[in-house]
Amino acid sequence: MVKVTTEQGKIVINSNVYTNIAGVAASNCFGVKGMAVRSMTDGLVHLLRKEAMSKGVLVTFNDDNSITIDLHIIVDNGVNLPAVASSIISEVRYVVTKTTNTRVKSVNVFVDSMMID
Repeated sequence: MVKVTTEQGKIVINSNVYTNIAGVAASNCFGVKGMAVRSMTDGLVHLLRKEAMSKGVLVTFNDDNSITIDLHIIVDNGVNLPAVASSIISEVRYVVTKTTNTRVKSVNVFVDSMMID
């Protein structure tokens, strides 16, 4: 959790807030089919529904009150992976910082699968 103290009191931001914001921001980027999760039973990668997309996001709280975000995604077939990843990193960093006023130390993108239509 990130804690912010203001003149009016304390604000505590839970990891669920960050995972939801980052999941939505990443899913809205061009070339992203959705967030991914690896099944514990069969080891396969599954596309998450919109309601569960935060499961494809891991937020780590750093000692300096910043956060690190890991995103597991599934992309569309034929997209330029470095360009998509760069776009996701920029968008997630911008949206999370703008929405929560929290410093994002790094955004790590893991492409777990490519969807073939």
